[in-house]
Amino acid sequence: MNLTGGIVLFAVIWFMTFLVSLQIGARSQADSGEIVPGTPAGAPASLNLRRKLIVTTIITIILWTIIAAIILSGAIGLRDIDWFNRLGTETSVR
Repeated sequence: MNLTGGIVLFAVIWFMTFLVSLQIGARSQADSGEIVPGTPAGAPASLNLRRKLIVTTIITIILWTIIAAIILSGAIGLRDIDWFNRLGTETSVR
């Protein structure tokens, strides 16, 4: 894995984690009982975006470190996930 691959892996993990964290603990205005005029009742009551960004970044750093260590150590390679044998056997690769 090179630098670009590491950055792309981090970005993918960060966005996936962020989209999941947006749904955790979300309360709508209808749930809290205070609907702001002009907004739908399903709009979030309080987003706490700064906290979610910090938590997302911390979780992403942990996950990225584990996944990058597995990739760089060679514990899991491309042939390990080639379930349909599309790469052929190791002896036939030039």
